[in-house]
Amino acid sequence: MYMPIAELVFNAKFAVAIAGAGAAIGIGLIGFAGANAVGRNPGAFGKILVISILGMALAEAIAFYAIFLGN
Repeated sequence: MYMPIAELVFNAKFAVAIAGAGAAIGIGLIGFAGANAVGRNPGAFGKILVISILGMALAEAIAFYAIFLGN
């Protein structure tokens, strides 16, 4: 059975893997930046924590979109 090259290279599993890797990198960068920000200004811990958690949730949502829409 013949399958086009594009279908062999880019399928749903590949899209989920790329989205998961991107979400993991994004969450790591957000955590790193949050830790640096708290280190520079410990008094703003609460505000930085809220913004960091919101950013991590939005970054992880991309992986969930790829999982649910890729199937």
